[in-house]
Amino acid sequence: MCSGEDMIIIREEGPEDEEAVRAVNEKAFGQPAEAIIVDKLRKNCPGLLSLVALDGDEVVGHILFSPAKIEGSTKTIEGMGLAPMAVLPERQRQGIGTLLVDRGIEMLRSRSCPFIIVLGHPEYYPRFGFERASLWGIRSQWEGVPDEAFMILVLQRAAMKGLSGVARYRDEFDEAMQEAS
Repeated sequence: MCSGEDMIIIREEGPEDEEAVRAVNEKAFGQPAEAIIVDKLRKNCPGLLSLVALDGDEVVGHILFSPAKIEGSTKTIEGMGLAPMAVLPERQRQGIGTLLVDRGIEMLRSRSCPFIIVLGHPEYYPRFGFERASLWGIRSQWEGVPDEAFMILVLQRAAMKGLSGVARYRDEFDEAMQEAS
């Protein structure tokens, strides 16, 4: 994906990227809640996959995958939740988000992650293979989430066989939303 003469590079976030990641999330969402979630998860949660999109030395996009679980009546499966995904407003609609999502899925697939959940735009995420989670008998932990906006990408069908129930993100999501409001 080209931006002028520069190539967008996707790599794992490093400590030197923290301030830029916060700025990208705040600018993309126009509020601090998502940046607070990222900061809390970075501090409290092992097992994150945090990727940045670089144009030269500038962080222009960010995506975070954190541990999530689906609690069924007979078993609980651990996978990942995608949230947030942010691109600087002036760099949106240039394919940077697509590069971030594709790279994250590729990395999680290689790590044998059974699923990825996302609460997002129903016009955007199906292009990556996400489908309504309700088709799998899976619902969001949060009340009032539109069915078409809560999606799952199943990476290991065998692990998901017969599982239905409630999908849960980490507690940091609820805590950060309360702090931001």
